[in-house]
Amino acid sequence: MLFCLGIWYFLGYQKALEFLGGYLIELSLSVDNLFVFITIFMSYGIREHAQHRVLGYGIAGAIILRFIFIFFGVKIVSLFEWVLYIFGAILIFNGIKMFKKEEEKDPHDSRIIRLVAKVLPMTKEFRGEKFMVKEGGKRLFTPLFAVLCLIEGSDILFAIDSVPAVFSVSTDLLIVYTSNIFAILGLRQLYFVLEHLHERFQYVKYGVAVILMFTGVKLAGLMFGLHISIPISIGVILTVLVVSIIASAIVSKKKENANPS
Repeated sequence: MLFCLGIWYFLGYQKALEFLGGYLIELSLSVDNLFVFITIFMSYGIREHAQHRVLGYGIAGAIILRFIFIFFGVKIVSLFEWVLYIFGAILIFNGIKMFKKEEEKDPHDSRIIRLVAKVLPMTKEFRGEKFMVKEGGKRLFTPLFAVLCLIEGSDILFAIDSVPAVFSVSTDLLIVYTSNIFAILGLRQLYFVLEHLHERFQYVKYGVAVILMFTGVKLAGLMFGLHISIPISIGVILTVLVVSIIASAIVSKKKENANPS
């Protein structure tokens, strides 16, 4: 928020609103990303200290990868404005797809994990928090490094949704990148909150789907001259998030009362 005030002071009210809108979009879409991380860590039985290490490196990698995504995305949009309409259609489609119940995929069957295991010499077992160990004079990677690669791969897939979504409020490289990075930097702390409470937030996923569809409509609507202002966008995103969180809390509370342990 201090950074947002700085943008307001140096770049003006409009840019500050764009930053806030981009931050809220990225933060809300990242919640779904974190649920995937929880599934991956639980599947592989990764201990909490090792989770801290993987998330730390994962976020550092995401900061670099997001810059590449956003830099080229802004360049493409500045040259071919019609790409925004395609982004809008993709976001609407992905938002609708999130409402469908999909079978949970086993992270052990991930192509990324299999590829890393084939390409790099790897130990069969985890070695605490280490990504690499030395055995018999040879350097070997541990399965924890493969999990890190899976986390990074997952973030790239989520960036396909989140980066175009931020373009619905701004195509300024500084605004899009900084709003993304500030949201990503808060993921590590948010993860450990959701880790213990993720069962209470079962409807947040649907809120994220609605936000995806809304940003998609906002982008696609430009083709027909439909312009949704940033203050309205921020209001819609906040409302959807709050309603999905409250609905999740009420339902989980009713289930607890109905099935007391």
